[in-house]
Amino acid sequence: MALLSALLALFGCDADRIAKLEEGVSTEAEVRRAFGEPATVTVLPDGSKTLEYPRQPEGWTNYEIRIGPDGVMSSLRQLLNEDNLARVQPGQSQAEVRARLGRPARMQRYELKNEEVWDWRFRPAGQTSKLFSVTFDAGGRVTATSVTEDPRDTAGGPSN
Repeated sequence: MALLSALLALFGCDADRIAKLEEGVSTEAEVRRAFGEPATVTVLPDGSKTLEYPRQPEGWTNYEIRIGPDGVMSSLRQLLNEDNLARVQPGQSQAEVRARLGRPARMQRYELKNEEVWDWRFRPAGQTSKLFSVTFDAGGRVTATSVTEDPRDTAGGPSN
C-alpha cells in the first residue's frame, strides 16, 4: 500500500510540475528544479537539448522537454498519446520509434521468431490503461504494432 501511495504522489505531481513551467520563458535550471535530473539528455548540433523524463514502466507517460540553444524551454510534450502512437509505421527503425515515444516500459527478445517487441503503457482519455506494442524484425525495423488492454488493469492491478 505504501508503494501505491508513493506512485500516486509521484504521478500526481507531474501536473503541478508542468504548471510551474512556461514554454519560451522557463530556463533549463527551472525545468530541472521542477522535474529533477532527466533520464537522458541529448545535445543537438545547434546546441539545443532534449531532456527525457520517462514514467515507464509504472506510469502512462513519457515527457520530452526541449531546451533551446539559449537555455530556455521551447517545448514540453507528453509522447504517449494516440496521435503519436499512430505515427509508428512499418519500416521505421528502432531509433525512430524510440525518438517518437521515449523509453519503453519493456523490451522483450524472441530468439526463435528472430524479433523483438517493445511495450509502452499509456492511458487514453476516459479509458483504462493500455499497452502499445511494436514488433521489430531482425534488422530492427517495425513489422507490426498493436494495442491491448494493460494486464495490470485486467488482473486487478493498481487503478490510479
